[in-house]
Amino acid sequence: MFVSNDALNVKLLDFANSRKMSDNEELSGVYGTAYYVAPEVLKGQYDEKCDIWSVGVILYMLLSGKPPFNGKNDV
Repeated sequence: MFVSNDALNVKLLDFANSRKMSDNEELSGVYGTAYYVAPEVLKGQYDEKCDIWSVGVILYMLLSGKPPFNGKNDV
């Protein structure tokens, strides 16, 4: 989402399944888009650190123009 016409002022967002977490809480629902989801999410036990994985995938795609992993399916 662009906040203004300034291309350097960009915000990433997708809060459809967001909620506040308590300290040291692990989540168990499997949410996300196949390209961006961390392996821990697919295993069903994860915390907020999986968001760093997703940001890394986004940065990789912005720099290279392609996803970091290719496969015949989403599994």
